[in-house]
Amino acid sequence: MLRDGGRSRAELGDVVELSRSKLNLELDRLIEVGLVEQAGLAASRGGRRSGMVRLSPDIRFAGIDIGATSVDVAITNGELEILGHVSELCDVRQGPALVLDRAMELLRKLREQRLFTQLNGAGIGVPGPVSFAEGVPVAPPIMPGWDRFPVRDMVSQELGCPIKVDNDVNLMALGELHAGLARQVEDFLLIKIGTGVGCGIVVDGKIYRGVSGSAGDIGHMRVDDQGPTCTCGNTGCLEAYFSGAALAREAVRAAPRSPYLTERLALTGVLTAEDVAAAATLGDPVALQLIRDGGRQTGQVLAGLVSFFNPGLMIIAGGVARLGHVLLAEIRSVIYRRSLPLATGNLPIVLSELGDTAGVIGGARLISDHVFSVQ
Repeated sequence: MLRDGGRSRAELGDVVELSRSKLNLELDRLIEVGLVEQAGLAASRGGRRSGMVRLSPDIRFAGIDIGATSVDVAITNGELEILGHVSELCDVRQGPALVLDRAMELLRKLREQRLFTQLNGAGIGVPGPVSFAEGVPVAPPIMPGWDRFPVRDMVSQELGCPIKVDNDVNLMALGELHAGLARQVEDFLLIKIGTGVGCGIVVDGKIYRGVSGSAGDIGHMRVDDQGPTCTCGNTGCLEAYFSGAALAREAVRAAPRSPYLTERLALTGVLTAEDVAAAATLGDPVALQLIRDGGRQTGQVLAGLVSFFNPGLMIIAGGVARLGHVLLAEIRSVIYRRSLPLATGNLPIVLSELGDTAGVIGGARLISDHVFSVQ
């Protein structure tokens, strides 16, 4: 609640499930460790004026979003407003030592801008399954060399502050919950379509991770037994049908039927999801069909999730989601057609508006919740 600005102790007492004495004890403890400060007296509510408290302006959190092909790092204040944000291309397959070193270098750049001197904590997202309790990735299909690497402990030792590690899609969902389209929604799904495909599940305003932390790994739900081989070793996974790599693969196959894709392939030797998006923008029918085919396969999986979970909102995010409204229209069409009207009658399906900041905001939110819960 203090993230929205200063409040009186009496106002806080109206909304938190603590006795007045317990609340005052907790606030005094937060003041003692420098996370909260006194802010004068509130207006009288008919009796003795209550003391105002607010978050310390010196609080600094870091959000670190490690994707398959890039690293984003941001510094926020206690209200989780972004004070500085830097990003660079980085292949997660280069291994944890190199990738984490790049993240630390980006943090040093933000420190040199005098955005912080000491961090109160950092939240880190990685593009694979995470044991949340241990702070380690577990057998991540697209992250060779990261299996059970001690990300939390290593970065905590480097930065000298608390660290929490989670799947990158969960951080994006937290970012949407805090600053995006889900601010007023308690139960929603965040679908990331990028190099991989994943789902952040929010129930009653909290991330649902499952027993071991693998909830939402929808990229490896099987679409077709006879489908292409996936990075996980199985065949026919959604991720093998529609992700950045899958779309690039299909674009190469379809290139002979598209003058634009043929030209790009001859020029660069490779095709990417961005090339497909550019072709679609020009009205290229082959590119448009590739997007619709991928949207149809994705929509079939998401329709099952809607019937099972009955969310109040579905947000589509990630690099491939930048294909835009052609993709969104296909996904919507399949979901609305295949799911029961009771589940879809009031279900908005939208594109994220936070872009590359969702993950870093979510990382800051994750560590903020942790820091304040353990004081």
